[in-house]
Parts: sequence; structure tokens; C-alpha cells
Amino acid sequence: MHQWIWQAQQWPLFSWQDTQIAPLLAQVQTDIDNLMAKAGMHTSEPSQLDTLLQNIISSSLIEGERISAESVRSSLAKRMGLAPREPTTDRSEGLAQLMMDVIDNTQAQLTVNRLYQWHEWLFPEDEFSVQKINVGALRGSEPMQVISGRLDRPNVHFEAPPRDGLEEQLQQFIDWFNATAQDESINPIIRAGITHFWFITLHPFDDGNGRLARALTDLALAQGDSQSVRLYSMSLAILNDRKNYYQILETSQKAGLDITAWLNWFLLTLKQTVSLASENINRTIVKARFWQQHVEDGLSQEQTKVLNRLLDGDFELGINAGQYQKVAKVSKATATRHLSNLLDKHCLEKLPSGGRSTRYVIRSE
Repeated sequence: MHQWIWQAQQWPLFSWQDTQIAPLLAQVQTDIDNLMAKAGMHTSEPSQLDTLLQNIISSSLIEGERISAESVRSSLAKRMGLAPREPTTDRSEGLAQLMMDVIDNTQAQLTVNRLYQWHEWLFPEDEFSVQKINVGALRGSEPMQVISGRLDRPNVHFEAPPRDGLEEQLQQFIDWFNATAQDESINPIIRAGITHFWFITLHPFDDGNGRLARALTDLALAQGDSQSVRLYSMSLAILNDRKNYYQILETSQKAGLDITAWLNWFLLTLKQTVSLASENINRTIVKARFWQQHVEDGLSQEQTKVLNRLLDGDFELGINAGQYQKVAKVSKATATRHLSNLLDKHCLEKLPSGGRSTRYVIRSE
């Protein structure tokens, strides 16, 4: 009997029930293949930048940390050869460096020093921190626990392996990660799920373990398909299901070495991730086709702005004259004239409701 999974006699010899996850795994692989085929010419560097930005922001939000999206965007833009919009910070530079190392150096070996470098990028020297942490080094000798509740009656959700022997355990994980990178006997998606669970269970650092686990997951997925992380952000789907994320981790870390339940959650979350990415690409395709048809219509800057907002899905129920006025920043009379003009040019169509509640949507072809 053991309390934590890492206390099991054969740790970390994970197992899972292939028959239980095989159908879902096949669905996820098909969805990814379809996404890659659909992406084709419809993904640009700016859209890839948006995906990477979303990944970084979401991963930080999972830990309750808010960072400047514009600073991170500018740091990513510089590394992708795009024009930055805002000044950068040491924090945004580090986060961008970590992400680009993940997606650009998929064939580089994982080492302890590479993990230390990632950790240093997460926590730059000039960053203010209430609690002192070991940056670019393994955690200290104190027990590493995830706790909630009252101080006198704490609820211990998880306790990581002790500090003694942590170097050997981390090296065992690294050796496995490198050895399986080109191993055709293990599905790369399953490998990514194991990577996430194993690393976050080791919890080798004082802080940042969740973000590094998700970076390693991105690296594992990118090793399976180098374009994957540029097209979807798994961190966003985890953020949207954060409560269940922590629950399945806690349940699995208190269970045996059969991690079927964890892998099932991981696959379901990845499926949702790919679905969201597919919807975004669908909107991109629709948007491109729309502007091909209306490029010669002589639309005003205000009309173009509103149409792009509609094409981006910002007004799912359509837009009325008052909303048009606010978005375009024009007078009521101008808004009415613009909408009439967009109807004449077959850019918009009216929804059935009339009068003041009349709403307009992109005209369906």
C-alpha cells in the first residue's frame, strides 16, 4: 500500500489500458491530421504568433499569474521577424525565449541544464517575488506539498518525492524523454501525456513546475509534428477546464501506476484543443474568401473594422445600428448609411427581426 504514486514499488513503470483509450486516441489523431490538412495556406506568421501568445498567457493564468500580453506579443514578434508593438520586459523576453526554444529546437536533447535555463527564463533576476525561490536549481530540502484549507487543519492534495534522490529521478525522466523521442513503439500523443504527468509529479523546482510541464508537453507534441504547437494551444483548453485538471492530477497521483484515467482526460482535452483550433481556421478561411469577393467594393475604414469584428465571431447574434455606431465610432446617421451601403454591396444581410432590434450578419453565400 502507498499514499502517493511515486511510492509504488515499480515507480515510474506506468501502464494503461489500450482498449479503453484506443478509440479516443484514433479520433484525436484523425482530428489533428484534418487540422494539419486544413491549415495549409491559411496559417500566417501573425496567426501563429497569436497561438503562441495564447499558449503563454493561458499557461500563466492556470497558475493564477497575469502577465502583459502586449509585452509578450512584442517579444515573440521580434523572434519571428515581425514588428513589435510595445516595449518588452525581462519577463516577456524570457517567456518568449522558452516558447521559441520549445518549437524551434525539437531535435535538441533534453538535459538538466536545458531545464535550468527554462526555469531562469521563467523567473528573471529583476522580478519581484514575495517568496524567495531557487532559480535555475532544484528545490530545497523542505517537503514539497500542495495544500489547501486552514493552517491548523491542512488538506494535503499532493506531496512530491523527497529531495534526497531527486537528481536521479529527474535524470531517469530525462533519459526516458530522449530515448522515446524517435521510438515508434509509443504513440507520440501518449508520450506527451506521460511527459506531463511524470514531470509534474516529480515537481523538481520550488515554483514553475506546472508551466514547465506544459512546455515539455508542447515539446513532446512538437517532436511528433513540428507544426502542431504553432496551430493550437493546449494550455487554453486546460485553463478552461482547470478544476478538473487539478482533480484528475490529484486522483491519479494518489492511485496506482495504471494512468488510464489521466490519459483519457489528456486525450479529451487535446481533442477539445484541436476542435477550437479547427474553428479558428474555419473562420480564417471564411474571412479570406469574404475579402476576396469584396476587395474592390471601396469600403471605408470603419466598415472594414466592423466587418472584421463580425468575421472574427465577436457578435454571434449579429450587430445592430447602436453597436455599429460604438464600434465604428461614427454618428447614428453615418451608422445607418454605412449599414445600408453594406446591404447593397451584399456584405451583410438582415436577420428576421425588424425595427430598432434589427440585427445584421455576414451574408452567407
